This record gives sequence, structure tokens and C-alpha cells, in this order.
Amino acid sequence: MQHRYTFILALAAFIWGIGFVAQTAAMEYISPFTFNALRFGIGGLLLVVVALAFDRLFSSKKTAVSQISSNSFKKTLHGGFIVGFILFVSAALQQWGIALTGSAGVSGFITGLYIVLVPILGIFIKQKTSRFVWIGAIIATAGLYFMNLQDGIFSVDVGTILLLACAFGWAVHILAIDKYAADIKPMQLAAGQCLICAVFSLVAAIIFEDMLNVQISVVLQAWLPLGFSIFIAVLLAFTLQIIGQRHVPPAHSAVIFSLESVFAALGEAVILGVFLTMYGYIGGALIFVGIIISQGKLFTKRRFL
Repeated sequence: MQHRYTFILALAAFIWGIGFVAQTAAMEYISPFTFNALRFGIGGLLLVVVALAFDRLFSSKKTAVSQISSNSFKKTLHGGFIVGFILFVSAALQQWGIALTGSAGVSGFITGLYIVLVPILGIFIKQKTSRFVWIGAIIATAGLYFMNLQDGIFSVDVGTILLLACAFGWAVHILAIDKYAADIKPMQLAAGQCLICAVFSLVAAIIFEDMLNVQISVVLQAWLPLGFSIFIAVLLAFTLQIIGQRHVPPAHSAVIFSLESVFAALGEAVILGVFLTMYGYIGGALIFVGIIISQGKLFTKRRFL
């Protein structure tokens, strides 16, 4: 049975990897906060419709009424707000990082560091961390060094810093999903987090990007990447993540999600015809290896080295 949920998480990783390409393309037309407000707002409303349809199909009227009047509504509201705010911060940092770096591949690999950070942050909630994590972190850091080499000279730009902060945010997001997914229906949590994220993104877009004066014609020019981000990356992938994580532990989920960075680089090369530099591919490979090694305890019978 768990193999089915492993595949579900792998599919979500593939979608998010290709999603980096869509997000990169959309930045040619729309500003980051505006983009996030549209994709999470529309995606969240669609998830509400899907959630209501699921309740109607699989729940009796009596059950539905009892759910509305019970504690589950408060849990959904509280969990959705917390996870949604974390999603807003992480998505905003990611979108600005993508806009500044202009590369889906680079963004995918740097963002992928959140997988190494999941077990490290787990220490603060009393989860044990093996030596594999620290070895993987060192290798991934070396990879980050190579990804920031320009003509043999190391330099870190603002985009890289934002993506590193974004990686931290996604690590917190995974741990938050693990905390709340057990008590909240997957579709409700997916819809709740997206709508909360959309509200914060909308406020930020109005304040910082003058969203109210954005022309519809400009938005329509980005219909393809925006449509993919709404219907596939938000509506489908976030639902798959929550369904899968109800049955797969966070550390196992992190290993599967590590494929996201590889899919991002492949998608950028195949779809956009854009390739990383030699240093970029070396750095990306080291980051990916570090991510896999950080989860090494999953591949050995011994719990720790």
C-alpha cells in the first residue's frame, strides 16, 4: 500500500520540478506577489469546490453537519492558517529568487536543500538526526559553492540568498504539514493553506506591486505558465503531497521530493532549451548527492552510523 503513496509523492515532485519552468516563464509578464496571489487564489477556490464535492460523494449529510459543528472546523482553520502563512513566506521568497536568478535549474537545486534541512530542524522538535544528515549537508554546501562560481570566482547574489531562505521555509512547511495532516482532511488543508497564502500575497501585491492597476492583457500573456501553476502545481500537486504525507514519514517524503530539483533542471533544458554552466551541473550533482546521503539511514538496517 505504501508504494502507492510513494508514487503519489514522486508525481508531486515531478510536477513541482516542471513548475519551476512555468514560474520562470511567468516572471517575464507578472510580478512575484501578483503571480502567487493569482495562482494560489484561483487554485485554492478550485480546491474548495473539489473538497465539497468529495464530502458530498463520500460523506452522509449527518456526517457533514456534525463535521461543521465539531472541533474539526477549528482545527482546519488553525492548521490552514499556520501552514498557509508558512506557504506564503516560502512561495514569495522562491518567486523572488527565481525572478532574480532567472534559472529554473539553479532555483530547483538550491530550493532542494530544504530536504537536508528537514531532519536538522527536526532536532528542535525532539526528532533524532543521524550523522548521514551532517555528511549530506557538507556535500550539499560544497555543491552550493560550485553553483555560485562565475568564471571560477565565487559570488553569492541576492537571488541565491532568497532561495536559501526559501529552502528553510519549505523545510518548516513539510514539518507543519506532518503536524496537521493527521487531524485535517487533505483537501480541506490543501484549500485552506492556498487561500491563506493567496490573501497574504494579494495584500503584498497591492502594497508593493500596485496590483490593482495591472492590466488583464498582461496577465493573459502568461496564461500558459499561470494555468499550469494553478491547475497542475497547486490544484493537483499540493493535494497529492498532503494525501501522500498522511501515509509516508517526513524523512521518506524528503527523499522523494529530492527528485524535484532534477526534474527542474531537465525541464528547463528540454522545454526552454536553457542549460546550466559546467560548474552549475557539478554543483547541482553535489547538492543532489548530499540530499540523498542526508537520508542515508533509510537505506541501512542500522539506525545510526
